[in-house]
Amino acid sequence: MTDRELSNLQVFLVEPSHTQQLIIIQYLQSFGISDIGCVATGKELFERLQHSRPDLVVSAMYLPDMTGVELVHALRQDAASYEMAFLLISSETNIKYLEPIRQAGAIAILPKPFTREAMHTALQSTLEYVCPEKLGLEHIDIEDLRVLLVDDSEFSLKYLTKVFNNIGIDQLAIARDGKQGLQLFSQHYFDLVVTDYNMPEMDGLQLVEHIRNHPERGSTPVLMVTSEQNQSRLAAIEKSDVSAILDKPFEPTSIKRLLLNLLN
Repeated sequence: MTDRELSNLQVFLVEPSHTQQLIIIQYLQSFGISDIGCVATGKELFERLQHSRPDLVVSAMYLPDMTGVELVHALRQDAASYEMAFLLISSETNIKYLEPIRQAGAIAILPKPFTREAMHTALQSTLEYVCPEKLGLEHIDIEDLRVLLVDDSEFSLKYLTKVFNNIGIDQLAIARDGKQGLQLFSQHYFDLVVTDYNMPEMDGLQLVEHIRNHPERGSTPVLMVTSEQNQSRLAAIEKSDVSAILDKPFEPTSIKRLLLNLLN
């Protein structure tokens, strides 16, 4: 895809309700998207994926043969499809079911009923994800930036890696918990640390505290990407010494905007 237009997006819709299919298709068509494949089950989707790879998979939470959580995890475990953009449309509000979707690197989670504006934002994020533009910084060569990614979710790490690669940052170090992240930070220089909050061994706040107490690199920018919903914990994050906070799921353009503010 060379032309950065929504109309060029190819979408597979996984929705068992015919009525909901029609509603979502009408929204997609209102943005000029015509390449839309519809299936009702996860099995049908994976059969279609053997012959065609869409830019975006839009799914309901509850399908006849699996949940949206099981579907996105199956996509992320498939080497040929783990980088596909995934959008969940659901009336589900239980954090227990939504959290795995957030951790799997969803483009967005739209509640039912959703607005046209919300759908437009999700589609723009998809376009940015599949047709990325490199980030331009005034005084820094983007290709020279060294970034440390700290997250205990393999799916989230893969999603973050792709987002940063898309904007031209390839020098990425990976840590799967705060303790490992601190070890890497102590041994190597980084221009930016991107960390999750909820992790084993050492959480994101503890990692930030250790970074801020480093005798030489305590001012390193730290971006916390979190799906935390607990208000008291969110308040603790906001009061910490993190440079910026980004919610999961996030729009790829949000990373660009924050990097421009943090690194320029």
